[in-house]
Amino acid sequence: QVQLVESGGGLVQAGGSLRLSCKASGNFFRIMGWYRQAPGKQRESVATITSGGSTNYADSVKGRFTISRDNAKNTVYLQMNSLNPEDTAVYYCNARDVMDVWGKGTLVTVSS
Repeated sequence: QVQLVESGGGLVQAGGSLRLSCKASGNFFRIMGWYRQAPGKQRESVATITSGGSTNYADSVKGRFTISRDNAKNTVYLQMNSLNPEDTAVYYCNARDVMDVWGKGTLVTVSS
């Protein structure tokens, strides 16, 4: 069964850091990434990474967030630094290849 399990969300003060993890099981995915959805807003791409290590970031997180992956563990990470209240959202892991799979999401709350 193909499954994505996210972890690492929580409450942090502005300026703080969090690290999200997402482990995929059941399949290896060429592209993995993180998306987020804030209250009242559409889901948006945060960062993606290919199996070869090519990355892409939303302009709003460039220089603050770093995406990485461990292909041997089939896991993708999102290191989030210098968090601000506008980063508050549910963060979803996505993995795609032949299939397009989503995790259930993990809540990140940044207090001012």
